[in-house]
Amino acid sequence: MKIRSMTASFGVLEGARLEPGPGLTLIHAPNEGGKSTWAAFWRAMLYGIDTRERNRKGHLADKDRYQPWSGAPMEGEIRLELEGREILIRRGSQRTAPFGIFSAVYAGTQEPVPGLTGTNCGELLTGVGQEVFTRSAFLGTGNMAVTSAPELERRIAALVSSGEEEVSFSQTMGRLKDWKNKRQVNKSVGEIPRLERELAQVREALEQMEGAALQAGRLEGERAELVRERDRLLRQAEAHRALARKKLSDRYAKAEEEHRAARDQYEALARELRRFGDPPGREDLKQAQGELQYLKVLEEEIKQGSAALTEAEERAAQTKEAAKDEHFPDLSGEEAVVKAETEAAACQAAVRTAGKVKRGIWIFLLLAFGGGIGWAARFLLRGETAPLGPIVGMLAGAAAVTSGAGLLYFCRRRQARRILSRYGVSAPEELTALAQSYQGRCQAAERAAHEVEVIQKAVTERQNKRDFAKVELLDFVHAFAPEVKDMFGCSAALSRALGLEHELALARERVEERRRRLDDLAAQGARPQEGPTLELPVPSVGPEETDRALSQTVDQLERVTSQLDQAQGELRAMGDPAALSARQEALEGALARRREELEAIGLAMEALTQANARLQERFSPELDRRAGGYMARLTGDRYPAVSLSRELEGAVRTGDGVLPRSALYLSRGTADQLYLAVRLAVCQLCLPERPPIFLDDALSAFDDRRLELALELLHELSGEQQILLFTCQKREGEILSGVPGVVQIHL
Repeated sequence: MKIRSMTASFGVLEGARLEPGPGLTLIHAPNEGGKSTWAAFWRAMLYGIDTRERNRKGHLADKDRYQPWSGAPMEGEIRLELEGREILIRRGSQRTAPFGIFSAVYAGTQEPVPGLTGTNCGELLTGVGQEVFTRSAFLGTGNMAVTSAPELERRIAALVSSGEEEVSFSQTMGRLKDWKNKRQVNKSVGEIPRLERELAQVREALEQMEGAALQAGRLEGERAELVRERDRLLRQAEAHRALARKKLSDRYAKAEEEHRAARDQYEALARELRRFGDPPGREDLKQAQGELQYLKVLEEEIKQGSAALTEAEERAAQTKEAAKDEHFPDLSGEEAVVKAETEAAACQAAVRTAGKVKRGIWIFLLLAFGGGIGWAARFLLRGETAPLGPIVGMLAGAAAVTSGAGLLYFCRRRQARRILSRYGVSAPEELTALAQSYQGRCQAAERAAHEVEVIQKAVTERQNKRDFAKVELLDFVHAFAPEVKDMFGCSAALSRALGLEHELALARERVEERRRRLDDLAAQGARPQEGPTLELPVPSVGPEETDRALSQTVDQLERVTSQLDQAQGELRAMGDPAALSARQEALEGALARRREELEAIGLAMEALTQANARLQERFSPELDRRAGGYMARLTGDRYPAVSLSRELEGAVRTGDGVLPRSALYLSRGTADQLYLAVRLAVCQLCLPERPPIFLDDALSAFDDRRLELALELLHELSGEQQILLFTCQKREGEILSGVPGVVQIHL
């Protein structure tokens, strides 16, 4: 079988493709370049991915570790050459199952490969299961050592015997151990401890049975005595209950009579209240009483308003009379003020004009007199006699002017006095004050008249309300008291209706209270007595003491009954002595047989151990020989011999050495060479189909010389079996450069 190509969307690989050569292919890639991922992809394509594996601390399950980093579905394809034909193997994801989809077809015809499924793909193609595959043809850094597995052990054991691969010492020994454990591991697990415990229980049950029977008999007698005492106390308690029922019935009869009386009283009040029909509700009656009280308030307000109206009318008449003034007849206050201000202004103007005229006369006279004296003095200063004609003319003109001005002065003074005398005042200011006083009296008279109007309106409004309310109230009361004629009758009718309503409510409450008392007594079991009352005997002990004694007796009876039931249950559980004795004999026989089997298993395990020891002495000489040959090639004949234990723990021996040296004493590189030799030998001996060998940095710990030897050996083996060697170093490429048949790929 050879790989032609691989295409993967797997972990870091995204649609990546790898085409190895038919022999040795050296694949170069740096760290995190996908080397280990390609190897894991090859294994997953063969054997699938275990979806049951879970993540744990420091470890990721393959289904999570190799999910494509891009988020794409996990899928892949491998083209193989098998028995001269090419087949295509494809896997893809299905819901939560990575690589859950599988197909295998022939490349040319696309016909399905018969019998090849996702479950058996790896085993059919490689010839071995995954355990053997990962311990032989699948090598990587850190997992060079070969560990034992049942399948690998069977295949190697076949090299020792006839070729039957069903032989496995560990499986046979494991089965014997399971048989031994099934019979006896310790005191808590195994058939022998179980039989011993069960036998002890049966013996203990036989011992307890006799004691339990005696205890049950004693409890039976004690229970019968308690039953008789309980029955006596029950009869006594029943007598007390009969007396109590009689008292309760007497109370019920009395309560029934009181209920009847209360109901009769209620019905009488209801008839009285509804004599003229259904009365209004209590709230309506209360509201009507409020209206009646409001009528009284209105009457009082009307009375007070009428008195206030009389007083206001008197004040209005007085103020109206006081407002009259002969100086301002038929004038309002504002008109009188305007007229007085006009008259005062005219008077003041006349007085001012007279004053100006008077001052002008005096100034003119002074000027004329001064001029005459001046003119005469001029002549006298010159020593001349002044002429009289001009002087006389000047004096005559002055007299004429003075006479006219005086006349004007007296006219204006007379006009002012005439205005002031008409109003009986001596100054214009008094005239204005007289008009303002008249205006104030007029305003007071107007306010008094307005007050009369307001009071009259309020009194009339309240009188209308009173009359309307009386009519409505009488209409309301006539519905249940048609004989009412006035407000006093309304008040009495309302009070009587409310009183009847109150008494009816009280009577209703009494009826309900008597009804509840009857119901309570009925709930207590009271019933009307039928027939004559009989006198009942009174027990000598009170009901409380009887109940207390009965309770104690019942508790004791329950306790004894429980103990008796438990004793009888134990007896039933134990069974009869004959059955228990038979069970004891059966258990003793079974225990003896199991002890004999345990002894036989021990002898078989001892014999198998001795046989395995003898087999170990000659364990797989062919595997030792083949691995020794490869080890000699890898180490330049330093270690030509290899010996392996059944657990595949390796040891080497030098050419001149006597004792083998365990791998624990070797350097890491030599130990890796030892297990590489073992794996190659296992591939040669145990993998019949010769599948490709994957080596992931498996040679990284080799020195340069042994690396050359290892590559030489791998190149030689690649003639029979395809080998893919992954490396992150340059040494392998330099050594294999130019070697025919070697393909080098750089990722």
